[in-house]
Amino acid sequence: MPSDIKIPALGESVAGGQIAKWHFKTGDQVKTGDILLTLETDKVAAEVTAEATGVLSIGKEAGEDVEVGAVVGQIDESAAAPAPKADAPKPAPAAEVPAAKPEPKAEAPKAEAKPANVTEFKVVPKPEPAAAPAAAKPEGRITRKKMTPLRKKIADSLVSAQRTAAILTTFNECDMSNVMVLRSKLQDSFVAKNKVKLGFMSFFIKAVVEALKAVPQINVRVEGDEIVQQHYFDIGVAVGTERGLIVPVLRDADQKSFADLEKDILGYAAKAKEGKIQVSDLTGGVFTISNGGVYGSLLSTPIINPPQSAILGMHSIQQRPVAVDGQVVIRPMMNLALSYDHRVVDGKEAVTFLIRVKDCIENPARMLVGA
Repeated sequence: MPSDIKIPALGESVAGGQIAKWHFKTGDQVKTGDILLTLETDKVAAEVTAEATGVLSIGKEAGEDVEVGAVVGQIDESAAAPAPKADAPKPAPAAEVPAAKPEPKAEAPKAEAKPANVTEFKVVPKPEPAAAPAAAKPEGRITRKKMTPLRKKIADSLVSAQRTAAILTTFNECDMSNVMVLRSKLQDSFVAKNKVKLGFMSFFIKAVVEALKAVPQINVRVEGDEIVQQHYFDIGVAVGTERGLIVPVLRDADQKSFADLEKDILGYAAKAKEGKIQVSDLTGGVFTISNGGVYGSLLSTPIINPPQSAILGMHSIQQRPVAVDGQVVIRPMMNLALSYDHRVVDGKEAVTFLIRVKDCIENPARMLVGA
């Protein structure tokens, strides 16, 4: 009797998804444990594996939306793998026939001797011109494809944030000189000890934690007509993937070392690349950091990640002239942007928060010693 392939439960808040890809086709032999299909939800990409061995029959094609518990195909366990072909019987050896004696070949007439000073020319036919490659057929002026559940979720979330929150953005800039010098100085020993590189993101996560402690009004969320104050520091880091933007959360960032943060970031990046991010990895953050600088962005106004009340935008580092102690010098500068929900965060608090982040980055030794 065929065994049904059902969409498994993927978490309390996940009701279904879209079949992104089948890894086998109808009629293929599959075995228990094989990854049959990849399912995209509004939070994660999940893999559905075979629970039986047999021949696959696909019921729902790639691109179709399915709910948890839906039957998307079957595995016929009674259909055995095709048996190997038996060797065909070898034909009996033919009776030997005495070989006929070869007839003597007639001698070819000898060519006339040519004079030694005469050059022989051969006529070589002119090669035919290569045929021109066939013109590629135009694919049309547009291509239409269905939104993935994750892309729809991102779109709904961003539109909801702009409709619901009173988003305002304040800007500042920070001198990256000291962070760059300290990072370069510590890099070799840091890698040798922790087996991971020291990046800029861990400095900014630590700076954000210090700023949240200094300005707790930023670490809030709105629930109905209530303001919920949060006393923990789970920081989300926006990561761009082939499937879209995701925000994995680094838990209790205030209690982690620079090495712990770098390892967490590296681990999430690997999971995102492999499509193994879990719903639990993406929920519960109190604040988000987005680094558009990795794509070359100089300035942006990031959109809040609901239900959070603020988001920090990092940008690319550029050498530019600045005034220091009455002198014009060239420094590596980064623009910073803080978008915040003006319903619960006032301008004074937002500016104070961003200046605190700037101060931590420009004086990174304070974060290392907890000053």
